[in-house]
Amino acid sequence: MNSLIWLGCVSFALSLILTPIFRDIFRSYGMVDHPDGGRKIHKFAIPRVGGMAIALSYVGCFFVVPLLSKNPFEDQLSLVWNVLPAFGVIFAVGLIDDLFGLKPWQKLFGQIAAAGLAYAAGVRIVDVVGIHAESWWSLPVTILWLLTCTNAFNLVDGMDGLAAGVGLFATLTIFLAAVLHGNTPLAMATFPLAGCLLGFLCYNFNPATIFLGDSGALLIGFILGCFGVVWTQKSATLLGMTAPLMALSLPLADVGLAVLRRALKRQPIFSADRGHIHHRLLDRGLTPKRAVLILYGICSLVAVLSLTANMVENDNRLSAFVIVLFYAVAWIGIQYLGYAEFSVAGRMIFRGDFQRTLKGRMELTALEKQLSDAKTLERCWEMAVEAAPKFGFYCVRMEVSGSRFEGPESRYAAQDAWICRIPLGGVAFIELARNTEAAAQAFVAAPFADMIQGRFSKRIEQLRDEAAKVSPVEPNLARSESAS
Repeated sequence: MNSLIWLGCVSFALSLILTPIFRDIFRSYGMVDHPDGGRKIHKFAIPRVGGMAIALSYVGCFFVVPLLSKNPFEDQLSLVWNVLPAFGVIFAVGLIDDLFGLKPWQKLFGQIAAAGLAYAAGVRIVDVVGIHAESWWSLPVTILWLLTCTNAFNLVDGMDGLAAGVGLFATLTIFLAAVLHGNTPLAMATFPLAGCLLGFLCYNFNPATIFLGDSGALLIGFILGCFGVVWTQKSATLLGMTAPLMALSLPLADVGLAVLRRALKRQPIFSADRGHIHHRLLDRGLTPKRAVLILYGICSLVAVLSLTANMVENDNRLSAFVIVLFYAVAWIGIQYLGYAEFSVAGRMIFRGDFQRTLKGRMELTALEKQLSDAKTLERCWEMAVEAAPKFGFYCVRMEVSGSRFEGPESRYAAQDAWICRIPLGGVAFIELARNTEAAAQAFVAAPFADMIQGRFSKRIEQLRDEAAKVSPVEPNLARSESAS
């Protein structure tokens, strides 16, 4: 226990001393993060390589403490020495990105390499719901987990003290779980990280004078991802394996929501936006400091739930209560953030809009094939008149090279409806009327109009080409008639 306290105190002191030193060095060399008035809400240029202080403090305490402590504990640091090469690789990737910049694929390659080293060191997900299986899926699942945790902390690093504070709460949660289960190597590996983060927060909390940068955010996420796997390796139940997910739920939820939001809006997954959890809190009028404190409170709550879940994993009733409570908190939190993407998607699914849209798209595909197979322009017009009401339209009239077609619903042109004239090339056109009461087909109305323009224009062009081969003077493409 004395060695554990020494490790925490020394790591805290080293972080407290090294952080301002690196801050001043990088500020003098101009390696700072400039505000942009958008996503970067800080007011002044701030050094962004705080990860160096955390990395050196974390590693340094394992060399300094043996010189101060009389109790040998080197045999309890096996976990630290095994995963240290992987930590070094992920830190190097973040540092290079901070100093010179890396392309996304280069960062991803470095992260995969670090995850592979961690896997070789014994950080492996091999138990699922108590089933132990050293199988082929262990490697990709472990790498995916580590990549997710690593980038989750990088994404959540958007406000003063947020990523470091969230990392501190997660670290203390894993540390307490290790103490409760008597996992000394895990406790010896996590407590110094808590000291580093606490010392760094003295300079990173609002108003911050130094940022983590990628070197710090990636390192924290990767370390906690590794320790989360080690935490679950002695658990034989599903709830015991869920506890680390709860401890890291805030950054994991943020990255999950970001992926879903961008997928729904068909945006690149790795694009930047102002839709992260902390941005939503700011948009609700909270100050950066208040928003961070609220997120700290959420981290405290999920830490308690995570530890409770880990302690009562063999009690089915209490386990079910903890899971329900956790998901209830998560649901309330997401609803409070007010993401329009999810509310719209929910209405589409549960109010039938999605089903109606799918049905309309299928009918549109069938109509497009029928129009492609039609031999004459008259047949195309008849099919369009028949199908138009399904998409909220009525074919009023069409004029092609002096020929005029009128549909049976042309009376809508003089009633409560608006008219859409679609050009078909030259002076040819087709007019569609839309009744103001036709709202159910709104999702497929525009695709129907686009398809009509494309197919009719192509058919008219083909008929003109055929007519030009027969006579140099273009004849009427069809006789005047009504399709009614």
